[in-house]
Formats: sequence, structure tokens, C-alpha cells
Amino acid sequence: MENGGRRARIVSISSGKGGVGKSNVAVNLAVRLSAMGRKVILLDADLGTANADVLCNLTPKATLAHVVAGRCGLRDVLMDAPGGFKLVPGASGLANMAALSEFERARLVQQMQELEAQSDLLLVDTGAGVSPNVLCFAAAADQQLVITSPEPTAVTDAYALIKTLVRQQPQADVRILVNMVRDAVEGRAVFDRISAVSQRFLALRPKFAGHVPHDARVVMAVRRRRPFVLDSPHCEASQCIGQLAHRMDRHAAEPRGEGLIRRVAVWLAG
Repeated sequence: MENGGRRARIVSISSGKGGVGKSNVAVNLAVRLSAMGRKVILLDADLGTANADVLCNLTPKATLAHVVAGRCGLRDVLMDAPGGFKLVPGASGLANMAALSEFERARLVQQMQELEAQSDLLLVDTGAGVSPNVLCFAAAADQQLVITSPEPTAVTDAYALIKTLVRQQPQADVRILVNMVRDAVEGRAVFDRISAVSQRFLALRPKFAGHVPHDARVVMAVRRRRPFVLDSPHCEASQCIGQLAHRMDRHAAEPRGEGLIRRVAVWLAG
């Protein structure tokens, strides 16, 4: 942090389009990392269509909308979530939240510094697509986790997100997770397609974050409004999330790059 305090590792979790299970991955990853002893905060920054609180069966009294309105700070809306992590609930159904002004985005990201001092890992569940809000939160992160599914439109939109992000942040640390696959072979094949195009046209070598299989128990857990790693801890999907959490945990102590505010300032100036 610029003020000399501790600084959490920040990971943005994004997708090129909706419907690929991004928020579900974010919630379950937060649970697994918490179980490993990490202090984890999940910031639901999917402005306008937030649903992390629904996946956790929580009813927030205040959300990110209250923070943007200046009625409270981020730490004032923190909630205890299942599995031991802290959640900053997002705003759902508010069109104006999906189009924050440059000033509002900068003020919100600046408040993220408060959360850095309280956590080891700050996961930021951004919206889908390539809006300024998504790119701003991704720019604030040390690492960008992009979620896609094998669906052709999801793959195309994931690449579009990566292309836009890398143009703004040439040094971005992009990792790709392929969700809802038939098996590991399909997951790797989807990643290889995106990686090949990224290397050819963007001079970027994204890293493979793994895969999560399509699993009926995941669907059942969503209906129960419960993280699937808690509902079915031994299913294959839970094991895959656990493997990703272990890889992220190994990187948690790595040296950070330049500070959050400096990175966002550079992005805003661009």
C-alpha cells in the first residue's frame, strides 16, 4: 500500500459474457481459500447484476450502492459468509450502478485500500464484458482470472476481454479457467485455442488456471443457495476448485507489483 501498510494480493475474476458461472467460481474459491487459513474478502463488483449474496443465502442491509452513494464505507457493508470469508455485497437491479462515472470508480477503488489491510487475498468479482467498470477493477488487480465455458460465444468473448485488458495493461497476469466442461481434455483444448490466438496476436502467454466440470451437484447447490464446495465437498467440481485454491495460495506470498492506486491512476490516465 502507498501508506506503508500491508497489502493483500488482489485477484479480479471476470468473464467475456454472462452465464459462464463466474460468480459461482468466485464464491466457492473464497470458501476454499478461507479453509486453508487465508483471510479472504470477496468484493462483488458485478455492478447492476450482483448475485454473490444470493449464492450464499445472505440478505444484506447495505450494499455497494450505499458505498457509491457515500452513505458508508466498504468495511461498513462487510458480511460474514458461509465458509469463513467476508463478502462485500454488490448492487443488483440498479441501472445507474452499471455505469459509474470515472470519479465514482476511482473513489470506490481507493476505498479498496481499506480492505487490503484486513485480508490476505481480495477477490474482486467484476461484471461480464469489457465495460470501463470491469476494466478498472481488473486494472487494480495483481492477477486477472478470466472465466469461460466451452460455448463458442463464451470463448470469443473471453478473448475479446483479454485483448482489451492487455491493451490497457500490457503486463497483465492473465489466467484462464474453463468452467462447465465435459472433462479435463475439453478444458485444456479450450484453453489451448485461446492461448494460441493470444500468443499470435497479443504476444501474450496466458496461464492455465484449470477446469471445472459440469456437475449436477453444482446446480443443486445453487438452488439451495449454498456454495457447492460446502454442499458437496468431495465432488469433482469441488476438487477442481480446491486445486485452483492451492495454486493461488502458493502465489499469495509473492512480491506485489506497484500499488493499487498507482495502477488505477495509470489506467484512468490511459
